[in-house]
Amino acid sequence: MKALMKTRVLPEWVDYNGHLNDAEYARLFSLAVEALLDHVGLDEVGRRENGVTVYTLETHLCYLGQAYEGQELSVTLEVLDRDSKRLHVFFRLRDEHGQLLATSEQMLMAMALGGGRPTALPAGVNATLEGFGQTVPEQWPEQAGRRIGIRRH
Repeated sequence: MKALMKTRVLPEWVDYNGHLNDAEYARLFSLAVEALLDHVGLDEVGRRENGVTVYTLETHLCYLGQAYEGQELSVTLEVLDRDSKRLHVFFRLRDEHGQLLATSEQMLMAMALGGGRPTALPAGVNATLEGFGQTVPEQWPEQAGRRIGIRRH
């Protein structure tokens, strides 16, 4: 899978435990959404021209490993599902050795600028999204579709 985004762990992202702070994982995935939007034509100009923006409706972040100051990171994207207004996406955060550090499953919604109402994604955006393909539910990543809770036997 090709990286949607690459970065390094900045010193200000490191917490008192000496590794990437939990909030910074969320920031990285938020930046990945921005990279996705730029890639599909909903950058600042595209949002204005189409009158459409994207909101995050829900996110589920799984912490699987630790990252340290200066470490190279990359984020990849998998489209799990989509319809005319929504994107169900799955991001993976990996280190420079390919080790999986975190995942973020997100539901994104196209919204009309100025009105704050759901709207259809522009045709050009949908055409670009087709290039990502779509993963069938039987092949979803292990962390996708999970719910949080304490198991009681």
